Amino acid sequence: MSNSAAAAVLTTTDLSEAIHAVRTLLGMADVDQGEVDFEAVIRSPDVLAQVRHVLPDLEWSASAGKEHGSSEAGDDPADCLPIRVFDWCRPLDRAEPFIAALGPDSAAVRWDLNEWLAVPEAGLEAISQKYAYLTLTVNSRDLYQEETSQDHTIHVHVRNRNGDQIARVKWLADQVGGRFSGRVQLAPL
Repeated sequence: MSNSAAAAVLTTTDLSEAIHAVRTLLGMADVDQGEVDFEAVIRSPDVLAQVRHVLPDLEWSASAGKEHGSSEAGDDPADCLPIRVFDWCRPLDRAEPFIAALGPDSAAVRWDLNEWLAVPEAGLEAISQKYAYLTLTVNSRDLYQEETSQDHTIHVHVRNRNGDQIARVKWLADQVGGRFSGRVQLAPL
């Protein structure tokens, strides 16, 4: 299995600022065949109801383990809170309604892009789909919702080989008024 390096480029307490930055970054990518993936920890019945309105056939399992409930088993997630959501390959237009439904709960929303576009004036070549991702962590600073917080972080994913994509990370950060903090997490692909 290969990994991508998810580099934190912007952290903000303002969710609308984070969404605006995501939209800006998506404008620098080819998203024609794009999809969005969701990972979240849902703790409250109210958030669950809002999320199920966006994703009625939500894929989930009980945080305590699948044996305590899962969508596979046909269990009612409201009886199994807190639950972990692992929902993949959704249309791009589901991302913002999902984020709006989260309230205080934490999530990672990952956009799978066709490619990061070439930026010849910055000396940046296109980066293929295999290494073109963008993740917004909501109410969390990490990709796995282990470090909950009151802010939101945008991570850009690049190839994890010899630091050859740091120029891309710094350039993308500059486009949204952020900066590469040096914080990188490995994400399985």
